[in-house]
Amino acid sequence: MPLTDVTENQSLNERTIMRATYMYGAGDVRIHEIPDAALQRSTDALVRIVRSCICGSDLHPYHSMPDTPEGSPMGHEFIGVVEDIGSEVATLAKGDFVIAPFAWSDGTCQFCREGLQTSCEHGGFWGGNGIGGGQAEAVRVPFADGTLVTVPGITEDSPLLPSLLSLSDVYGTGWHAARQAHVTNGDTVVVIGDGAVGLLSVLSAKQMGAERIILMGRHQSRTDLGRAFGATDVVAARGDEGIAEVRELTGGHGAHKVLEAVGHAPAYQQAVRTVRPGGIISRVGVPQYEEAPVGFGSLFGGNITLTGGPAPVRAYIEQLLPAVLDGTVNPGLVFDRTVDLDGVPDGYRAMDNREALKVMIRS
Repeated sequence: MPLTDVTENQSLNERTIMRATYMYGAGDVRIHEIPDAALQRSTDALVRIVRSCICGSDLHPYHSMPDTPEGSPMGHEFIGVVEDIGSEVATLAKGDFVIAPFAWSDGTCQFCREGLQTSCEHGGFWGGNGIGGGQAEAVRVPFADGTLVTVPGITEDSPLLPSLLSLSDVYGTGWHAARQAHVTNGDTVVVIGDGAVGLLSVLSAKQMGAERIILMGRHQSRTDLGRAFGATDVVAARGDEGIAEVRELTGGHGAHKVLEAVGHAPAYQQAVRTVRPGGIISRVGVPQYEEAPVGFGSLFGGNITLTGGPAPVRAYIEQLLPAVLDGTVNPGLVFDRTVDLDGVPDGYRAMDNREALKVMIRS
C-alpha cells in the first residue's frame, strides 16, 4: 500500500516533549524526554497511551543486549486514546479508546487478509524502523485502520483496563498457542511456563475444551493463578524429574498437545519429551536458540507436529473482546504490579527477579 506524507495535519502536531523508555544495554533501562510523537503519514494515528506493560520477552534484551549508545525504544503492548488522525484514516476518530496489537499492520495485504498480521508485507513491530515503543506517553501508529481496535464506552479509570491491555499481546498469544495446537474437547494439554503467556495459554486451552491441563511451573503464586484459570495439575519439577511426572500423569504416553511458552532450549526439550505420538507441540515463547531437534528420535519418529510462532493477535482481538467486556474471563489478573513511567526500571528488575509476574505501566 503506498503511503503519502501528511501535509494538512502537520500544524496540529507541533512537536513538544514526552517521556519514553529506552534500553541502552543489558540491565540498563532509562526514562528519557524525547520529541513528542506526531503524525507523519496520512494513514497514521497519534495515540496517547493510558496503560502499557513490560513483557517477558523484554527480559531477553534486558539480559543480553550489547551496549547501544543511541538506545532502543521499549514496549510493544499498549492501550490508549486517539489524539489525532491522518486524512486517510477512515475507521477511527479523535477520542476513541483503542487496543494496539504488538505488531502494526496494514490490514489489506495477502497475509493480513489470511489473519497473519505478524507477517504483514508493509507492517512491523513497535520500537523499530523509526516507530516508537509503547512504554511511553504517546506513540505514532502506522496504518491505523489496519492496526487499532476500538472499544466503545471505555473510560480511563475502567476496571477492565488490565484485561483490555492483555489483548494487546499475552492473552492473544496464549490463545494462539492453543489454537495452533488445535486444542479441543477432551484433550490433555501440557503448558510449559508459568509466566503471563503460559497462564493465559492455560485459560485459552480451558476455553477450547481441554479436559486435563498440566501446568509446568514452580512459582506457587503463579501456579495458583494457573489453577484458577483451569489447570488441573501442576508439576513444579524440571528436567528428567518433571518429565517423568508428566508421563506418570498421562499413563506413560504424554499429552495430546504441548504449549511451550518459555523460549529457552530446556523448555523445548521438555515439550519434545512430554508430547505423545501423533501429538502437537505449539511454541509461542520467543526462541532463544537457533537449533531444535526435529529428527527421527524427537519428532519424526512419533509423527509429531511442530507449530506456533509470533501470534497475530490483531486477528483475535475482536473474537476475545466480548468475554472480557462482560466479565466472563479476567485475563488481566496476570498483572500483579503497577508503576508509573519513573518506576519502569524497577519494574524490569522486579520481573527479572521473579518478584512480579507482569508489570503494568500507568502513563
